Amino acid sequence: MTIHLSIILWLPAVAGLLALLLPSRFARWISLIGTLLVLAYTITLLADYDRALGGLQYVTDELWISSIGVHYALGVSGLNLVLLATTAVIFTASALWTLVDEPDHGKPGIYALLMGLAQTAVLGAFLAQDRALFVIFFDLMLVPFYFLIVIWGGPDRTSAVLKLFLYTLVGSLLMLVGAITTGVMAADGGQPSFLLAELAKTPLGSTAQGWIFLAFALAFLIKMPSFPFHGWMPDGYSNMPIGVLAVFTAILSKVAAYGFLQVALPLFPEAAVEYQELLMIVAVASILYGSVMAFTVDSARLVLGYSSIAQLGFIVLGIFALDGRGADGALLQATNHAIVAGALIFVVAMLARRTGGSEKLSDMGGIAKGAPAFAAVFLVLSFALLAMPGTANFVGEFMILLGTFTSKMAFAFVAAIGVALAAFYALRLYVSSMHHRVAEKVNSFELTLREGLVIVPLLLVVIALALYPQFALSPAQDATSKALSAAQQVQNSDASNTTQGAAR
Repeated sequence: MTIHLSIILWLPAVAGLLALLLPSRFARWISLIGTLLVLAYTITLLADYDRALGGLQYVTDELWISSIGVHYALGVSGLNLVLLATTAVIFTASALWTLVDEPDHGKPGIYALLMGLAQTAVLGAFLAQDRALFVIFFDLMLVPFYFLIVIWGGPDRTSAVLKLFLYTLVGSLLMLVGAITTGVMAADGGQPSFLLAELAKTPLGSTAQGWIFLAFALAFLIKMPSFPFHGWMPDGYSNMPIGVLAVFTAILSKVAAYGFLQVALPLFPEAAVEYQELLMIVAVASILYGSVMAFTVDSARLVLGYSSIAQLGFIVLGIFALDGRGADGALLQATNHAIVAGALIFVVAMLARRTGGSEKLSDMGGIAKGAPAFAAVFLVLSFALLAMPGTANFVGEFMILLGTFTSKMAFAFVAAIGVALAAFYALRLYVSSMHHRVAEKVNSFELTLREGLVIVPLLLVVIALALYPQFALSPAQDATSKALSAAQQVQNSDASNTTQGAAR
């Protein structure tokens, strides 16, 4: 089957442009059709991708800017295959949400265009096989979200978007400088190349690797966000429109996690080993800090924001355990968290519709009394959030902890505390909103048909991954092994030299 990745990449932007140009009453439907077509195309990719062959498939490679050696290079591998499908699912759910609860802006065409550009930028970052192209798409992701927040954000959107922009700009500029430096230094006076496969063949010296790796790591940790680089998160999460927040929470952080495996580890293996424990400390701190904060805040959406910091801490921990099982678990957890967190963001909006618009847990209570089906859906998603045995989240966290235990036992023990803390904040979110006394402003009603169209498909994906997590694991295993191989070789070499030195 002939599959052109450029179609997947640019289809959302084209759909958004059509939504802008055609009468505004069609804008939301055109946006939805665009996301559905991307979803159908990614399902085709899932079915057609040769798992036995593995490696990079459906490659597009054209010289784009010849003077500096930048290629328009796209490809699909086990690292990005399931993440592409996850992106399509979440953007489709967000487009459906605009039909359930249309943003109060009167400019649906502009909203559709910006969301289309956002999806194209995310897909481009996942598909890019040229480092410069990856950086371009990674930075472009911020632009549509900037305008989406400025135009349709909450009352404090100005300060929120300023914090978001300043934080991410610092990381992005450092990453851009690092990318240019890598291409120039790897060329050694010849024609620069930014193709990831070519750069991996000519690793830089340890000193250069060190500071470039830290530049990329900072950009990724800010985008996730991880503690202590999360300063933009509370204001940002509080002021994003729900459909935008669902995409931001579910997908953008996964681009950063993917960047560690696709770019940082293969190109800077010595630096990855050198700073392994530093990144694992950041990961464990994120797990503990995010879990504690999620248990203390009153805002339902901030509970999910801080829980995301904790869950992304697990993902970083799995990657930098430098163990195949940990990295496989990290990719599985990236998919799990995207679907579960995205679904729960919509649940928060549904809760607010039943509490007079409030998202505070203190204004909720007793909602389950008049909405048993809604309560059941919410309960399953809460169990997935706390990684209840029998869910794919449990499998992902178990693999991460297993890989970490093998590599760095102490970090695994500390991170395991976060597993217990997740039960506290997930159950608090559910019980405070759905049970206890019926709060004064609560008007409990059952899940509507429109709400069901958004939340039920996401719930079915959660259940499907719980029943068969191997669907996400099988294409990733060879790819994660390849991504870790250079760093593992450095690690084994260092261990061998240490052993020989001790023997002398």
